[in-house]
Amino acid sequence: MQTREALRIVERTLEGQAGHIFDVFTLARPKTTAEAVNYLKVISKLSPLVGNLIEINVVTLLNEVKEFTQFGKWKRQDPDFPDALFEGSIHPAPGIEIKAWFPLATEITARFKDSQNHFRDDRTDVALLAWLPEHVIYGRPKLIEACVMSGMSVAQARDNHYHNPPDYLVLEPEDTKARTRNLQQTNTNGYIFQGPPDAYANAVKVVESWGPDGKTYKTTRDYQALLRRLIAGFPYRLDTNFAKMDRIGHAELEKFKTRVVESNWHGQSIYAWSQSLFSANEQLAEAAVKSLLDQSVD
Repeated sequence: MQTREALRIVERTLEGQAGHIFDVFTLARPKTTAEAVNYLKVISKLSPLVGNLIEINVVTLLNEVKEFTQFGKWKRQDPDFPDALFEGSIHPAPGIEIKAWFPLATEITARFKDSQNHFRDDRTDVALLAWLPEHVIYGRPKLIEACVMSGMSVAQARDNHYHNPPDYLVLEPEDTKARTRNLQQTNTNGYIFQGPPDAYANAVKVVESWGPDGKTYKTTRDYQALLRRLIAGFPYRLDTNFAKMDRIGHAELEKFKTRVVESNWHGQSIYAWSQSLFSANEQLAEAAVKSLLDQSVD
């Protein structure tokens, strides 16, 4: 089996699991409307925990796919990259970076900071899995839909979206291969220009001196050296919001997001639930909660 063939099987498997219940825990049904309203204040905080549990479940799920059994098995990597890696006779070894999305939050808050250099051989894809509790605000985590994308396409979309020197710079990690594994750097970072107008004008001249292709993002050592000299010579600040997947303008991801928030979940779209459950109008939020509690449990 070839690497891309294996990844196509992963894509087919995960995207065919819509409705799958991750039987990892159950969020108890609220006893009262007031209790349910308080659930809403904390439910999104479950997402990091569910994300880790989903990673474990995805590996278990892939190891049940018969096409893989004769070649090896999938292994979860924590904290290494990627989240799931195939160990066996498929070379180069296919990998999956797994991101979970709780769509009542609307924005995809997962970050994707891995360098393009991780994806040069096209062996790693990104799987974005949208989940909600079975009954919107309670129950077991349930998969709404999954989207598997080329890791390189996601990394390129991110860098092309953000990188705009001298206003915004995307920097590759330094070469840290000689360090112990826990100290190695693998993520890109974003930096925003922070200087006064006269400094900005000088920074523009520096970028212009790079030539007509100077603003095009590259991971090469020479181009990264230009960026580092720019940061050394002018004031920049680290962007703490860098690489949120919702903001990178990846076409396939945007279609997936629209499809998920418009999908029907217990009688109305997920977007409509988000608007009513988290409305500043307390009466509207309470009415939405009551309608969920009044529905019969499957």
